[in-house]
Amino acid sequence: MSMAVVGMIAGMALGFAGYFGGFGAFLLVAALGAIGFVVGRFLEGDLEPGDFFRTRDDKGERRR
Repeated sequence: MSMAVVGMIAGMALGFAGYFGGFGAFLLVAALGAIGFVVGRFLEGDLEPGDFFRTRDDKGERRR
């Protein structure tokens, strides 16, 4: 499935949530979609837990 189709489906889901459930439902669907995206990237191996946390001695530099 192309990214355009995925984006269209996500937009339609947000549109339906906003229309039928109001702004609160829109925000809930958007937040859950973002969480699902991050979990999916993590499970595919594109993200590592260390990408979300850094120690104070890193000073903004990423380790490679």
